Amino acid sequence: MSRQGRPVTLRGSTATAVVLAVAVLLLVGACAADANPSVSSSPGVPGFWLGLWQGLISPITFLVSLFRDDVGIYAVRNSGAWYDFGFMLGVSIIFGGSARSGAAASRAAPRRRRPGS
Repeated sequence: MSRQGRPVTLRGSTATAVVLAVAVLLLVGACAADANPSVSSSPGVPGFWLGLWQGLISPITFLVSLFRDDVGIYAVRNSGAWYDFGFMLGVSIIFGGSARSGAAASRAAPRRRRPGS
């Protein structure tokens, strides 16, 4: 209750912010990952190296998967964390390797003249 005896209510932007925050939390909660029941350590199951390879070729695989139902981007039945690590490493090499950022930074930075030259 407020000082004047009226109940405190949320107004305008505060109510909108609360509704937006709840909606975002529900959306993020719905995207939570679950354990993969197909994870296996048996021989022949994709591991780190196949994950790396599939991460590297993921742009091409994605395009093929748009036209063929029997092609997938990610091997669902895999060895677990090592496959995931290899896959994400391959994807990061293709879509955002650190070599590119270094080259772009050196091109964007103005060159300074050294004293005496």
